[in-house]
Amino acid sequence: MIERLPPGNPAELYLRISHTDSLSGTPHADTLERWDVAVLHAQDDFAVGSMVFYRVHLDRGVHAAHAMEDESEDLAEIASVILDAETGYFTDEVSEALEYVGSALLVMDRVTLDEAWRGYGLGAALAVEAIHRLMPGCRAVACSPGVSDISSQQLRGQAEWDRVTGRIARGWEGMGFRLLRDNTFILSPVSLVLEEQRDALRARMAELALAWKAESAGG
Repeated sequence: MIERLPPGNPAELYLRISHTDSLSGTPHADTLERWDVAVLHAQDDFAVGSMVFYRVHLDRGVHAAHAMEDESEDLAEIASVILDAETGYFTDEVSEALEYVGSALLVMDRVTLDEAWRGYGLGAALAVEAIHRLMPGCRAVACSPGVSDISSQQLRGQAEWDRVTGRIARGWEGMGFRLLRDNTFILSPVSLVLEEQRDALRARMAELALAWKAESAGG
C-alpha cells in the first residue's frame, strides 16, 4: 500500500537532454562533453529536478584525466581512481572488470530533485533512464554518491552526513554500481542488474501514477 504520493502524476514526468557544442575544435572539447538533463513535468512544463552527466572520450583530444581535472574536483577524484595517470585510459583493474562494449566513460555527476518529489524512488528511476540514453559507446558508467543539494537536508555533524551519503550509495549499488575505492563506483553498461532494476523502477512509477490518479479522482 502506498501511504504518500508525489505532488504530481509521475507518469507526466519527462527528460530533456541537451549538449551545447561550442564548435571550438579544441582538444579539450573533443575529450569532454557535458550533458544536462532537465526533469520536467508535462503540466506547464515546470522543472522538478536536474541531472548532469559527462561523456569522456579516452581516445581523442587531450589526456582524459587532465581534462577531467580541469573541469572539476569531483571529476578529478573519479579520474584518479578509474584512469591511469600516465596513459589517460582505464586502469588494468577497471579494464579487467568490464566487458569491451565501447571506449568512452560516462560520469553521472549530479542528480537532484525538488524536495517535494523526493522519497519515492523517482531520482533513481529517472537517472537510469538518462543513463540508458547516454551510455551507447561507453565501456563504463561512474559516479561518486554524495549529497548535491543540502539546503533541506539539515545535516548536523559527520555521523548524519555519513548516514545520508551511505543511503544514497546503497541506492546506486541497488542499480548495479559497485564500489572500487574512495567513494568511486562503476557500472557496466551491459549489467543485467541495471536492466532488471530499470524494469522494476518503471513498474514502481506506474504504480505511483495509478495511485495518484485514484487519489485525484477521489478528491
